Amino acid sequence: MKRIYLDTSSLVKAYHKEPDSDKIIKTLPQYQAVFLSELTKIEFISAFWKKVRYEKTKEAEAKEAIRLFENDYPKFNWVIIDREIIRSAKELLTQYREMGLRTLDSIQLACAVSLKDETVQFLTSDKILQKIMEMEGLSVVL
Repeated sequence: MKRIYLDTSSLVKAYHKEPDSDKIIKTLPQYQAVFLSELTKIEFISAFWKKVRYEKTKEAEAKEAIRLFENDYPKFNWVIIDREIIRSAKELLTQYREMGLRTLDSIQLACAVSLKDETVQFLTSDKILQKIMEMEGLSVVL
């Protein structure tokens, strides 16, 4: 079974037309299981309200995207943010401090690393996170 982990930067592109949206929309049906961090529930909403603030989308479109995403929750496999994820995120922040790894990205990365032995591929639209995922030996697609 093909499985994939998406961070929020890639998932947003599935709900809002942006560069690479088409690639992501075409890629996702190839996978039988899509993994997301619980953090994505918060980051997704934040990303859309930021788009509204910067006038990249209208409030009604943001509300609709958030509604659609929330309706899709049952389609996803959720990585629970527990003590081990937080411990790992702290270690990853220290390890990759000079590369600019940010707080929430460290939690996304820790969730991804927790799936490393589960034959999961990984997708991020964040260039720093992509490089670090590759350094962690994760199989990054696109």
